[in-house]
Amino acid sequence: MNSLTRAFQRAGRSARQSIWRFCIGHVFVPVVLAIVPCVNAVAQDKLSDDLDRRITPLIGPYQGDVAVGIKNLSGEGEFWYRHEQPMATASLIKLPLLVTTYQQIDSATVDPAQLIELTREDKVPGSGILTRHFSPGLKLPLIDAIRLMIRYSDNTATNLVIDQVGLPTTTETMKSLGLLHTQLHAKVYRRDTSIAPERSQRYGLGSTSAADMITLLEGIHTHQVASKSSCEAMIAHLLSCDDQVKLPAGLPSGTKIAHKTGGVSSVRTDAGIIYGPGKDQAFAICVLTENNKDRGWSAESAPHRLIADIGRAAFDVFYGNDASADSTESTRLKLGAHGDLVESLQRTLNARMTPSPGLSIDGDFGPMTEAAVMRFQESKQLRSTGIVNEETFAALGALIDQDEAVPEPATLNSQWPEKEPADPLQGVPFVTAKAWAIVDAASGALIAGHHENDPRPMASTTKLMTAMVISELAKHDPGIWSQTVTFSKRADDTIGSSTRLRVGESLTVEQLMYGLLLPSGNDASVAFAEHFGEQRDLLATAFPEATWTATAAYDRFIETMNLLAERHDLQHTTFVNPHGLTEPGHQASASDLAKLAVAASSREKIMRVVATPQYGCVVTGPGGYQRNVAWYNTNRLLKINGYEGVKTGTTGAAGACLIAKGTRDEQSRIVVVLGSASSDARYSDTRNLFRWGWNRYLAGQADTDRR
Repeated sequence: MNSLTRAFQRAGRSARQSIWRFCIGHVFVPVVLAIVPCVNAVAQDKLSDDLDRRITPLIGPYQGDVAVGIKNLSGEGEFWYRHEQPMATASLIKLPLLVTTYQQIDSATVDPAQLIELTREDKVPGSGILTRHFSPGLKLPLIDAIRLMIRYSDNTATNLVIDQVGLPTTTETMKSLGLLHTQLHAKVYRRDTSIAPERSQRYGLGSTSAADMITLLEGIHTHQVASKSSCEAMIAHLLSCDDQVKLPAGLPSGTKIAHKTGGVSSVRTDAGIIYGPGKDQAFAICVLTENNKDRGWSAESAPHRLIADIGRAAFDVFYGNDASADSTESTRLKLGAHGDLVESLQRTLNARMTPSPGLSIDGDFGPMTEAAVMRFQESKQLRSTGIVNEETFAALGALIDQDEAVPEPATLNSQWPEKEPADPLQGVPFVTAKAWAIVDAASGALIAGHHENDPRPMASTTKLMTAMVISELAKHDPGIWSQTVTFSKRADDTIGSSTRLRVGESLTVEQLMYGLLLPSGNDASVAFAEHFGEQRDLLATAFPEATWTATAAYDRFIETMNLLAERHDLQHTTFVNPHGLTEPGHQASASDLAKLAVAASSREKIMRVVATPQYGCVVTGPGGYQRNVAWYNTNRLLKINGYEGVKTGTTGAAGACLIAKGTRDEQSRIVVVLGSASSDARYSDTRNLFRWGWNRYLAGQADTDRR
């Protein structure tokens, strides 16, 4: 079947779908009667009707531009929506480049064993591993560059492949296949190489349509676009794609999917072949989105959920709900679920979380229940998705199926609980924090504490050490403050609090320090770790005692954080990441964080940043564009005279945390609270401890009153 025939079939199907939507949306009987033959024609393809009914409601309210193509490769059933509309691809264009490369391998135009030497000029930012983890001079065969291009969406590897096959060749190859909307415009992050400047301005790296992608995927599946061995090799590459937050996120566990994704700015795309549970069952799917209102990168962002939901709807239509490879899938609970099981979940969360989320036992899995699930998952060091899967059920234990029985009135009225002893009139105030410490900011002497030496999750107070490492390096090379940091995809993909910088955008180290410590940018901490972890000579100068074991720049920076912790005698502290998101073993004690804050007090640049309530700067993006960013300090104590910073932190596992410095009547104190009951509570806890410390103790009267 040629591409023209397929196009007519798609056009006919699209028209029938439009008529069907018109029929169900209007009440004029003559019109309905007039198009009954069309409705009958549609009814003959039940799977297509089911796809239409399942997917159209997902697209209708979506805030962004969407195009979809779905085609059963082993029988009837297809769905088309704006399928001929050209749209931006982001890294999805690497799929047409893959086909082009294998066509050239088939024709012996290129040799997959040809060694390619990586140069410094080849390295570009964004997704992948070559730029961050490998040095110039590396020689790798073309086939390995292809693997990296698809598995990790490696931008540097992609450009190496383009250099071998030629930039115009992909567009020419797609044109020969009748895929006129599919064009590769330039090398990745090299807009200056564009062979179609106007299209680059509109679509970025490349363009395609959902119809083109389905045709291309079908050609790979049926071995029509290259030799059988090359098509099988392409499927193997696509099966290895490590991006799991789009189509794979909605599929039953264990489902095979050979796909390629893309994402940049307001564009999110995914296209691939999804395999069914039976032999030879498969369907091709492409979902293109652009101008998305939600530009988030988490698995739960609107474009990622839309793509995942469309993929799951198609899977269920073709293979049924019973086709799940995961027997627990039907018992998973997520936003929108309802029923008795949700009631039991809500009851259990209320009973087993401290503090209790206070959920209404209404059986509706809404945003409050989702937030409570995420907090519970963080507290158990599980992946915080808000979806109750098998691991989360196991952590919850036996669910509480019913409320406690109401006792008889006579019993309730006669059996009052015993009272606890009266509050003492002396001693420290009562606070909600699970651990805290007060130290003299000048001497570092401990004035008072509660569980101050217990290691606990520390959340974003971690970033004070991230800043301290940079300050330590600056002692040996003050010029680092003016170095340029460029955001990688890994930094941009980091979840949680953010600077809202994007892949490829850059600014100076000094500017990004504000992004690290004011909005508590998790992404900034990753960018710093990657940036300074690569500077081996500077690290060796600043830390001559070090014996590095990490090979990756990011991990080397974490080692450096722990080395600096040893220098400052932080005996109860271990760093596993630079931002403080929950990970096993990432912990510190209140007394250690107080020591760190005392050390930071002598670092003028750090103290200036943490005392800044708000900060703005200009960042530069790929191609030279510029935009303004504004950051606001998360530390609410800065609004009150006498307080000077230092760092906030909050996760489900850590609770609300704060390191604070304050001065009254020339008496400077550091107060650390870990595990306060809420964000508001950490500030009242801290202020109460400061007041008590200022009023009752002088420097040197350490550790005389503890709870």
